[in-house]
Amino acid sequence: MMGGNDQQAYDRGTSLFSPDGRIYQVEYAREAVSRGAPSVGVRTTDGVVFVAMSRPSSSLMEAESIEKLHKLDDHLGTASAGHVADARQLIDLARRQSQGNRLRYGEPVGVETLTKFVTDHIQENTQRGGTRPYGAALLIGGIDDGEPRLFAADPSGTPNEWKATVIGGGRQDIQGHLEDEWRDDLSLEDGIELAVAALAAHDDDFEPSDLAVATVTEADGFRTVPVDEIETAFEAAGLGGDDEDDEGTEADAESDADAGDADEEDADGSDE
Repeated sequence: MMGGNDQQAYDRGTSLFSPDGRIYQVEYAREAVSRGAPSVGVRTTDGVVFVAMSRPSSSLMEAESIEKLHKLDDHLGTASAGHVADARQLIDLARRQSQGNRLRYGEPVGVETLTKFVTDHIQENTQRGGTRPYGAALLIGGIDDGEPRLFAADPSGTPNEWKATVIGGGRQDIQGHLEDEWRDDLSLEDGIELAVAALAAHDDDFEPSDLAVATVTEADGFRTVPVDEIETAFEAAGLGGDDEDDEGTEADAESDADAGDADEEDADGSDE
């Protein structure tokens, strides 16, 4: 009985380690992230690509109200997964820090510098009483001295730099596809196709309109990719066309079956 009470004490404390070195509330926060819709980040030779699943949960919901990708500065963007309200707080924090850096030093903040500022704030909530960890993860990417860089921040406050990664649900399948297909010479268009194909490796039941895509490049800064370009990447990734062909084949088969039934009916009538 005493052991059970001890376990509950470690479970409820946000700033206590369990005897085996775990912080349960941080693990629960990571679980909250894993239940969210996935967001993928890919570093390419030209810039950083963000692709997020933003499918409405209801036909009555306005798709534009689902915000998964955000502009932090002209040279910086982010993608989120997990609790939306928690992610918005972190995004607002990152924006204030980015603008403050421009006002104070007259230059854009570095991607790594901003990421570590945000993750330091996240980490504080894992060691102070009266708070809980953020139930959200972020991908932060942008241009640093002409070079594209991509970082991920999880609920523990750990910043890691990536060539390509995913946050949210379906991580094992999506990350496996990224590890198999990522190359050093990816163009921006190739990066979008790779991210779309990686999402399809986990769940291919989605349409181009279900995705939010943004890029960050030195020439254009943060740019939201329109639906027609998403459709092009969707087709280039080998998605969508097979379904149409299958529907056409099924329709032909149904037509043949109907024709066969009509012939049989005509034969039955002539026999009578």
